[in-house]
Amino acid sequence: MRTEQPQTIYLTDYRQPDYLIDETHLTFELFEDHALVHSRLLVRLNDGRADGTLCRDGTRHSTTEGRVPSRPVGVGAPPLVLHGQELELVSVAINDQAIDSSDYQVDEHSLTLHPQTADFELAITTRIQPQNNTALEGLYKSGGMFCTQCEAEGFRKITYYLDRPDVMSRFTTTVMADRGAYPILLSNGNLIASGEHEGGRHWATWEDPFPKPSYLFALVAGDLCLIQDSYTTLSGRKIDLRIYVEPENREQCGHAMDSLKRSMRWDEEVYGREYDLDIFMIVAVNDFNMGAMENKGLNIFNSSCVLAHPDTATDMAFQRVESVVAHEYFHNWSGNRVTCRDWFQLSLKEGFTVFRDAEFSADMNSRTVKRIEDVTFLRANQFAEDAGPMAHPVRPESYMEISNFYTLTIYEKGAEVVRMLHTLLGPERFRKGTDLYFERHDGQAVTCDDFVAALEDANGVDFTQFKRWYSQAGTPVLEVEGRFDASSSTYELRCRQSCPPTPGQAEKLPFVIPLRMALLNERGEELPLRMGGSELGTETVLAVTEAEQVFVFEGVTQEPLPSLLRGFSAPVKLVYPFSRDDRVFLAMHDPDGFNRWEAAQSLAVDVLQGLVEIHQAGRPLLLDQRLLEVYRRVLSDTELDPAVAAEILRLPSEAYLIELAEVADVDAIHHVRETVRRELATALAEPMWERFESLGSTAEPWSADAASMARRSLRNTLLGYLMLTESSAAMSACVRQFVEASNMTDRQAALVALVNSSDEQQKHAALQEFAQRWADYPLVMDQWFSIQASSPLPGGLQRVQELMKHPAFNIRNPNKVRSVIGAFANNNLVNFHAVDGAGYRFLADRVIELNRLNPQIASRLITPLTRWRKFDPVRQELMKGELQRILEADDLSPDVYEVASKSLA
Repeated sequence: MRTEQPQTIYLTDYRQPDYLIDETHLTFELFEDHALVHSRLLVRLNDGRADGTLCRDGTRHSTTEGRVPSRPVGVGAPPLVLHGQELELVSVAINDQAIDSSDYQVDEHSLTLHPQTADFELAITTRIQPQNNTALEGLYKSGGMFCTQCEAEGFRKITYYLDRPDVMSRFTTTVMADRGAYPILLSNGNLIASGEHEGGRHWATWEDPFPKPSYLFALVAGDLCLIQDSYTTLSGRKIDLRIYVEPENREQCGHAMDSLKRSMRWDEEVYGREYDLDIFMIVAVNDFNMGAMENKGLNIFNSSCVLAHPDTATDMAFQRVESVVAHEYFHNWSGNRVTCRDWFQLSLKEGFTVFRDAEFSADMNSRTVKRIEDVTFLRANQFAEDAGPMAHPVRPESYMEISNFYTLTIYEKGAEVVRMLHTLLGPERFRKGTDLYFERHDGQAVTCDDFVAALEDANGVDFTQFKRWYSQAGTPVLEVEGRFDASSSTYELRCRQSCPPTPGQAEKLPFVIPLRMALLNERGEELPLRMGGSELGTETVLAVTEAEQVFVFEGVTQEPLPSLLRGFSAPVKLVYPFSRDDRVFLAMHDPDGFNRWEAAQSLAVDVLQGLVEIHQAGRPLLLDQRLLEVYRRVLSDTELDPAVAAEILRLPSEAYLIELAEVADVDAIHHVRETVRRELATALAEPMWERFESLGSTAEPWSADAASMARRSLRNTLLGYLMLTESSAAMSACVRQFVEASNMTDRQAALVALVNSSDEQQKHAALQEFAQRWADYPLVMDQWFSIQASSPLPGGLQRVQELMKHPAFNIRNPNKVRSVIGAFANNNLVNFHAVDGAGYRFLADRVIELNRLNPQIASRLITPLTRWRKFDPVRQELMKGELQRILEADDLSPDVYEVASKSLA
């Protein structure tokens, strides 16, 4: 068992760096069995001199030309402590003078020097082994390609450095490698020189004129195919756009390139942000821990977020590519030009940029559907994180391993916090605030407080109380009651907010909760709103700032029905005593598309929760006909966006129902949900068939426009229901779609329906045909794996164990791990939570195995076990037992130790 605990890092311990690095000159000599990294750093004592990088007082000024002559270090000057891990130190020199090992100290985490001058040049050579780097952090080999991943602390695995985001330096990088094996040599910035070297080797030098922290460094060397295009900015500058992929993937990059150009235009038009370099590059990598990385000018992507062709990628994959390309591009300003001072401020760049990419996607597609998708994911997953042992504020107070805080709270809830600021200010005032933010902090490493201060100063507002969203963890509960007084023609909304205790935070102060709302009459029309004599229009945003607060609307002559939390205007749990009839009315009549979906979802939740209790009591299940009528109305409403209709027709997920339950009965939830799905399919078979056939044939040519995607979404949702009837007509339609589909969206939907059917012959034939056809396409095989690993039919664990023996599976590849092990533990809940605990043992075994290979992936796999408090005592003990077994494993990484230990605390 581990005897040494990882060190906890606290926000309150932050201090400015003792030294700064004005210039970083790197030379990489890449070989098959090692790499030599030569760094030449222009270092100076951080005494507040102007240089365009961070000074002790937090100010910055224009960059000084040249270097100040060396000055002697004063008495008591601090040592220079450089971060470094898994490095072989070859040599160290200061001002061209080699220094003896007795003059520095090296341990497994750092190199400590004792400079005699305040300004000096430090030269270091290290040897590393990228080919053995299975953690995929730092410099590593992916197939036949060298690439890097340095966020958050991967640069210290390349060379000794001040590897922290508030040390910003101008980088010049030379990459040297064998020309035959690695004809493409890339790094950040603009190419300034290249040439040949002896022995068939060549080199290229890249210069990035913008200061950046080391986490934004990137390098790629490989035999890659180039897809090239250009973009002309609104000011008339022409930008060279390049996507590098392996040759066989050349035809799958068009959508990513188009998405990039749309992102660049949108950022100019909506935020006034123009790209600043002459070249923008994307490289697709098969082995990558995350989705993508925003390295300055050279974005490195997981290939799943670049490659998209209708034959091999679903509509969801197309939308993901568009979203991720936009996200990483938007980081050029919200993350690169203005970066975070320390890793506690991670949401400064990630929350803001997730909000930006969500708004971009909403503008490119259906705003209502995008919001539904985001809220569905948030409530099923981030709310669960908020309620678990790893709950933390958007700006955490402490961490052991920073990689564990790339969480849904930082990203998704962080985006919701920015969205609330946008809601409270309105689009024009929010833009005014972001303009000031970028102008004020360009080239700086700043904090969440700095971001909020810019919004405040630009608009003359006070967000002091609002900033509790950054410091307080947990999901607030907003209870609302309505009271109509006919005698005074008033309608009163009484709001009460509370937030449950979270680790380290027993008591919470009131948040600022933007409550977007309207009042509806008996025809579903929005009533004019008046409060305190002021006309508010037919929709308004109420700022709930107190533990209990009353809002009184005047001139209300008939009892209205409130439409509350429109567009999910705050990440809270809303409690209002809606009856089922109220929900039916809102689902059929609310003019707000999101709240129409929300009413149908909450009705379905209420019905399903009631049936779970009935099932637990051993009584027969009878479906509430009101839910049936809502679905019937949606099926007949041809004016409703088919994509919204598809979202309404999907029952709440098992994951969301588990999150809502105090003690989740997984088997009962699964049984009830499947029973209701079958009853809906049977009762509505006729209108489902009519609508299904009206949406066209899957053999029609594929199109990426929003309307075509919406039709496919509804058609495939209906196919899933029709297959539950087990009719020969449904089976024939499904097989025909699988065989004739002109695109992967329809083909995969048919495969999912076949895999989850009772027809073993058709299922086996479809799986075999699919695997044979797409064997040479790793991303398509990931879909094949995931569909089977997610199937809730009996024998789920055995299927997953067999899938891991498949030749296409490789546990060293994060995408494969996620598509098999992750899909089983996160999506196949009824099998994962089998009462014998076999699913828990399987996951713990894989975590222990991956801990030695890739600690980041291992720590993220643990999440399902951390939620043990949601389940019955038997499952709780089984899950805790596996967490304890993980803790007792040899050589446990800090990543895994932190998650497992906090889960049991």
